[in-house]
Amino acid sequence: MRLMQPEPAAALLGLRAMKTVASAAGAPGKSQLALMEAARRVILRIDTDIETLPPVTPTELATGFPSVDLRHQFVHGMLILALADGVPSRETVAKVEAFAEALGIATPELTNLRRLAEQHMTVFKLDLLRRSQVGDIMRNQFEQHGVVALAKSILGMRGLIEDPELAARYRAWENLEEGTLGRSMWGYFQRNKFGMPGERFGFPEAGLYHDFCHVLGEYDTDPQGELQVASFTAGFKQTRPFYLILFAVLIFSAGVNARPTADGYTTIGVLGEPGAAERMFAAIERGALVNTDLSDKWDYWPLVGQPIDEVRRRLNIIHPG
Repeated sequence: MRLMQPEPAAALLGLRAMKTVASAAGAPGKSQLALMEAARRVILRIDTDIETLPPVTPTELATGFPSVDLRHQFVHGMLILALADGVPSRETVAKVEAFAEALGIATPELTNLRRLAEQHMTVFKLDLLRRSQVGDIMRNQFEQHGVVALAKSILGMRGLIEDPELAARYRAWENLEEGTLGRSMWGYFQRNKFGMPGERFGFPEAGLYHDFCHVLGEYDTDPQGELQVASFTAGFKQTRPFYLILFAVLIFSAGVNARPTADGYTTIGVLGEPGAAERMFAAIERGALVNTDLSDKWDYWPLVGQPIDEVRRRLNIIHPG
């Protein structure tokens, strides 16, 4: 997933459309303004005052957006903008849908945005989960480890059982040398009091790449850090990468618990925090340079005993500039 820079004329049209979406139900929210400003500087790279921008019609936007790839990117941007300050209004969703229709873009994400705005939460969540990285993790867990391991991982994630043999394999990372990937991962789990695979409340092995991305990318586990990890992962993920960003924005900026479990904290407006939107874009670009899709059955075991900086070099995880 790469961020494309449109030509200046298309960029200006796109920014006007974003403001039109953000203003559909009243004045734009704090996070919406921050996101538009970050997009203006980092992606669109145009010099204009967002406050004075006039609205634009869907037909005008479509006329100035000939590229199909740019149209998809812009619809994704509108979805994030709609969710930046909480659950969007029906008016906001209608405006997003009108622009998407004019651009010829129809996606399941748009359907789910409508379901969310209309409070059809069960259908919204079920469809989101099966299309998101959560569904990918469950499928990979089954394909890599079998149905028994899948069942155990689900029960373990809920804290109902423990797999001592599997847990021991991961706890052994404590005995690796300081500075290795595995020892760094063990320290990460201890500091954050997270369960390792096989332990109660531990995540399935097929989803451990998320924690590897925290460690390899040096991202925190606070809301901004989680948004950056999702964006970083979207950069290298080959299938449905946008769902990672959508999932994180739902939880940490829209205040919607999109997780498969009922517990877990949510926040509203993380994209309005200083620098958060810029760091999201930077994480996408950084992830796009990674030479391996770590989310797709990546075998990390040959690397856990290697120095972490060497692993970063092999995977082309560059130091954030």
